[in-house]
Amino acid sequence: MNLWDKLDEKISRVETVLVTIMLTLMILTAFSQIVLRNFFATGIDWGDALVRYLVVWVAFIGAAIATREGKHITIDLLSRWLTGGGSIAIQALACFFSAVICSLLTLAAIKFIWFEAQMGGTAFFKLPGWVPGLIMPVTFGLMTLRFLMGMIECGIRIAEGGKGSG
Repeated sequence: MNLWDKLDEKISRVETVLVTIMLTLMILTAFSQIVLRNFFATGIDWGDALVRYLVVWVAFIGAAIATREGKHITIDLLSRWLTGGGSIAIQALACFFSAVICSLLTLAAIKFIWFEAQMGGTAFFKLPGWVPGLIMPVTFGLMTLRFLMGMIECGIRIAEGGKGSG
């Protein structure tokens, strides 16, 4: 197991824990809001904002998990007709273009966070508005790395004669 695999495994554990905690918190907060509003004519002031941000975080972390597991959306028409090295080359090309797109989205997300910080708004609990948005450049950056590593792994498989799967 190489350094990237060890690091990705640790990141994977963090992702799983975060998604579990956030999904649980999201469900509990939304349920509490429903009970408080329907039975006590009150609610948690910051509850709706928290649930909205948790939805975004769960979605972005879920996208990173899907990328790790190779369950992201793909268009693999050519790889169905090709076998061996040709199929692996198409996978490498798909990983390359996915990495390019994710890196551009990472840069766009960084700019977005920068502009949010300049605006000076708050999310909830006087938390700066840009803090919940940090999930975007982090996960797009992580997906970029995962696609790049997928491309490298495809290159290694091609060099080894098209053996292996992935």
